Amino acid sequence: MKKIILLSSVVLSLGVFAGCSSQNIDSGKTTKSSSSQVSASSIAVSSSTSESSVSEPVYKVSLSDAIETYKETYPNTDIISISLDTSFGQTIYDIEGIDDNKEYSLKINTDTKEIKKEREENLDRDEKDGVKRKENKLDLTNLIDMNEIFDIALKEAGSGKIDDWEIKEDMGVTYWDISIKTGLTKEIEYKINAQTGEIIETDID
Repeated sequence: MKKIILLSSVVLSLGVFAGCSSQNIDSGKTTKSSSSQVSASSIAVSSSTSESSVSEPVYKVSLSDAIETYKETYPNTDIISISLDTSFGQTIYDIEGIDDNKEYSLKINTDTKEIKKEREENLDRDEKDGVKRKENKLDLTNLIDMNEIFDIALKEAGSGKIDDWEIKEDMGVTYWDISIKTGLTKEIEYKINAQTGEIIETDID
């Protein structure tokens, strides 16, 4: 009788020990899975953050260098717009300028500084004698750096990539018009003051 009781106690002890081991193993698996989920979440946040930041120079030829090249080509004129042209797989600064009687256009390769195209044409009669020049010339003093402007737009959008941009003038204010693609179809357009970095207008398409 004593032997049977003793044997039952041993079996019971082994059962308890096996249960504890199983519980520890399951707990280990759960902990490992939770840790894996945290890591994946951190990577996603980091990826999103890096995508929404511009730290390196955007183009080999800076915007200020392109403006200087234009001024050397067409002295005594004012710039009325600067935009990005991506024709034929290249990125080109498309700079338009003006004097009292003519309008000028200069295309500059953003990688090589090569001048791709020059154009001159006479203004209409009602635009001559400095009328259009006074109305549309850009204020290029104290411009915020291109990278900083792009960071402002990307931070506001949260994610996405810059698809297009242009520097324009309206009512005496020089501003960046930046389009950001977020996803397959969504596009956000920001107008940002070129001197202050203030977002003037947001348009979601």
